[in-house]
Amino acid sequence: MEQIRQNSGRVADAPSDNWVYTVLPRGLWPYAQLARWDRPIGWQLLMWPCFWSATLAANAAAGSGHASFGLLLWHLLLFFIGAVAMRGAGCTYNDIVDHDIDMEVARTRSRPLPSGRVTRSQAKIFMVLQAVAGLVVVLQFNLFTIGLGIVSLAIVAIYPFAKRFTDWPQFFLGLAFSWGALMGWAALFGTLSFAALFLYAAAIVWTIGYDTIYAHQDKEDDELIGVRSTARLFGDATRSWLIGLYGAALLLLLLSFLCAGVGLIAYLGLLVAAAMFAYQILVLDIRNGAECLALFKSNGQVGAIIFAGLLLALPFA
Repeated sequence: MEQIRQNSGRVADAPSDNWVYTVLPRGLWPYAQLARWDRPIGWQLLMWPCFWSATLAANAAAGSGHASFGLLLWHLLLFFIGAVAMRGAGCTYNDIVDHDIDMEVARTRSRPLPSGRVTRSQAKIFMVLQAVAGLVVVLQFNLFTIGLGIVSLAIVAIYPFAKRFTDWPQFFLGLAFSWGALMGWAALFGTLSFAALFLYAAAIVWTIGYDTIYAHQDKEDDELIGVRSTARLFGDATRSWLIGLYGAALLLLLLSFLCAGVGLIAYLGLLVAAAMFAYQILVLDIRNGAECLALFKSNGQVGAIIFAGLLLALPFA
């Protein structure tokens, strides 16, 4: 089955009916796979902290003359483009670094690099092109936000190696994937505040939680080849850890909302998110890879609910 999937130009860990295979020419498929365009959940999870931060800042600035709905929409568009571009660049970089590891893991062996459908040089050129697109987006903001964006590159560079030296690579993923929680606030105010810092911390522990669920798909292969993860570290205690991680995320989000002075609807969104977290914890079966993937993907809906609450809480929404 895996050989059939490789011969078809598709990968084993993404849907075969994705738009990539119906819209793009076959020659572009490997690049779309490197950027994970066939798996939108990744850029969505990168994008939601950006969107939270931008709308949180708009709530805090409501009535002060610093914000408008038009400006918010412009920032959201920039963050959407930036999330797609930088997630693609990050995934391409990760695949270059993990080339040898991906050849040893059943779920990743059919990816473009280990299957030989692109060379390392081609992957590097594609990574640079995506990074340039991300740079163009960042340059639309103020100097403070540009500086923040540049600083984030150090974390992005470290993350692919984290699984080699710590049991907490999900923490490093959280540091990178949650950076947008700082960017949205900085884009409006040109500085940071406790509201943004609490939001960043909340996004980090949320990321550790959902990526631990995701990592349970690979823990047997990871153990064989020596790759470390919180899925392996937590093991059968994963449910208890998720209670702590998701609980901490909710508490930190609450503190962030209080600091920013958001409206009531934002707190209602937080309650819905809490119910969705509880559902994930209750139904989780760490030995069921398909269920782990589905629960991981459901966090895209969690991010959307929190964003919707913040957006609807705006007085000009």
